[in-house]
Amino acid sequence: MHAGFPCLLPNLQKTLQLGANAAIDAGELPAVLDKAQGRLLASGMAVALRLGFGYLLRDCQLDAAQAAKANAFFEENFIIIDPLAPGGQRYYQGKFLIRTSRRGDDMNVLLKFCPNPDALYIDTPFGRALNSLALVATEVLDENQADRIEHDPSKVDLVVKFKDVQSIIGLLGRGGVDIVGLLLENLVQLTGHVGHLFKLGAIATDIQLSLDIPKAA
Repeated sequence: MHAGFPCLLPNLQKTLQLGANAAIDAGELPAVLDKAQGRLLASGMAVALRLGFGYLLRDCQLDAAQAAKANAFFEENFIIIDPLAPGGQRYYQGKFLIRTSRRGDDMNVLLKFCPNPDALYIDTPFGRALNSLALVATEVLDENQADRIEHDPSKVDLVVKFKDVQSIIGLLGRGGVDIVGLLLENLVQLTGHVGHLFKLGAIATDIQLSLDIPKAA
């Protein structure tokens, strides 16, 4: 178990809960997820990840204060200064596969940041603005699709693999989940580029701090 994972998991849980609540309010997600299994759980997680990580960019075209916060969050977490890149900068485009180890669970979600840089900004009657829908893309995969990309570094930077559906279900909001217990019992495995582990944790932490969400225990 990598030392950075205990810092990531609680903040990732908060981000998932934030996205799940937003999805429930928008009618995109059922209010009860703790009984969800396999494919249904994957679909719920895909929505929660997309809305959770994109939450700070919401309504940035309508509110000046929100636009300033959204731009600061985006610049801090997703713009990389690179003299060799066109315009002197590029965007963070990490790709994460979240799945379970147990065959047949059919719980596989691909999370991608800034998958289409050309769509990150849109022109509005009020000027150029961030496109909240372009920050994060998620895709629900079947077992064969996940198997094909899991060890392909051009498709996935980091794989977060839980033991089974029950090990992952707490991240979508069920109370009474022992986060430390998940770590100590080795119910989660990481493979790939661990630098992306810290990046994902930093983004989740920044969401927490920007929204003044109470720190996870």
